[in-house]
Parts: sequence; structure tokens; C-alpha cells
Amino acid sequence: MAVLKVTFTKYKRNKLAQILWLLNWLSVMTGIVLFSLGLFLKIEIKKRIEVLAKGEISSTSNMLISVGLIACVINFLGGKICYDCSDVHRYRRWRLVLLPYIAFAFCFTFCLLVGVFMCYTTRKELEESLYLGLREAIKFYKDTDIPGRCFLKKTIDMLQMHFQCCGNNSFRDWFEIQWISSRYLNMASREVMETYCLKNNIDGKFLVDGVPFSCCNPNSPRPCIQHQLTNNTAHYNYDVLTEELNVWMRGCREALLDYYTHIMRFIGLVVLNIWLFEVIGGQKSGIHWK
Repeated sequence: MAVLKVTFTKYKRNKLAQILWLLNWLSVMTGIVLFSLGLFLKIEIKKRIEVLAKGEISSTSNMLISVGLIACVINFLGGKICYDCSDVHRYRRWRLVLLPYIAFAFCFTFCLLVGVFMCYTTRKELEESLYLGLREAIKFYKDTDIPGRCFLKKTIDMLQMHFQCCGNNSFRDWFEIQWISSRYLNMASREVMETYCLKNNIDGKFLVDGVPFSCCNPNSPRPCIQHQLTNNTAHYNYDVLTEELNVWMRGCREALLDYYTHIMRFIGLVVLNIWLFEVIGGQKSGIHWK
């Protein structure tokens, strides 16, 4: 921002004050945009909070909301100052406020730049959070009768259908956990033990080479094969090594990471344009009238 002393005629001072008043009100609107983008990001994170391991991932949205509110306040004040500066007598009451206001505006534009940086650098943190969160959520998929976890089955199913994904990294993640509740398995049945359970049983868990129904790809020409995916003899004209499985091949971590990355990049681009606008407008606002 430029801080200069320039002498204006009354007419030119009035015109400049009108232009700066308009720029400040446009900046108020950009503050509302920042607040809205931060609120949108916070809501989108809140929707998937069950599969996010770290709560601090919302720091970017909190930053945007705070900066948006601050932008509305300081630009509203800037508009008032510009309006009063069209009159010499009204300007005098703002003379002591102008320098602190400009310094605060400097800090605000720096915060905007930090917001842009955060939008483009949270991918690694987000990926780790999704990996750990999805791993834990899938682990409790079967616990439909346990308070505090009973909603996770619906959450994971809706997630896999909406984002067309399966598992954390891939559909094979379901092979490593017991995702069928024991209340729906007859443990005394030999058929259950031989047909639905893998030979390499781990820690008494009943691991099956199958996936939940929400992993099925409705675009597949054949009925969904979701059980015994690795058993060629269990299905007619089926080869696990050569046939394209009719379940979603993409992991939910990758799908969600791409989804949030696109949102963050869009928000980062908008905030960068707002930062450029604030810098250009700030250079015009950093003028002291004599």
C-alpha cells in the first residue's frame, strides 16, 4: 500500500472519495463471499466428519470465516472514512485513525495471502486424516447395535454409493476386516465356516472375500458379484485375474481427496483474486488528503 500526501481540489477530492467509497463497498461484498466460502467448506467437512481423523482440518474454513467477517468490518469502516473525506471538516475526525487503519489493512491482506496458501497446502494433511478416519470407520461398519457407532454403516454405504468408491484404498480393504456382524452369522454352522470365511482366520475374526452391497457398480452388465470375489469356481464364466470386477475399483480415500482438493483449489483461486483486488484497492485507499 502507498502512503502519500497529495493535494486535491475539492472537486477531485469528492470524485476520489466516491470511487474509494464504491471500492470499499465492493470489498464488503468480497468479505461476504469469503465468509460464504468458509461456511460452505465447513459444512462440507462437517458432512464427512465421521471419516476424518483430525478435527484441525477445519482450520482453513475457520480462517476464511474469520477473514470474511474482518473484511466486512474494515471495508465498511473504510467506506465511511472515504465518504467523510469528501468534506474537509468531517475528514479531520478521521486523521488520527487513518494510519492505524492502513496498518490494519496491511495485516488483513497478509491474512488473505495466508488463506490462499492454506487452501493449496492442506492436501497432505487431508489425505492422512482421510486415511486414518476411513480405516477406523470401516472397522466399525458391523457395529450397528452399539451406541455411538450404529450410524457408521449407513455413513459408509452412502459414501461409497455417492462417490462411487469402495474401501479405503481399494475394495480389498474389506477382506481384512470382519464387516458382517456376528449376530447375523451362525457360528455353529459348518457352511458358514467353510463358505463365508477365509481359511486364514485372524484373531477369531470372520474374514470374507466379499464387499458390502454399496460397492456394487450399477453400470456392470452382469448381476453384482459381491461375495467370494477371489473364487473363480463360485461364479460362472468368471476370472478374478482377467475380468473387470463389477464393484467400484477406486478407493474412497482417493475419491474424497479429489473432491476436497477441487473445492480447496476453487476457493484458493477465488481468495487469490480477492487478495489482488484488495491490494489494488488498498493502494488507492492509502492516500492522505491535505
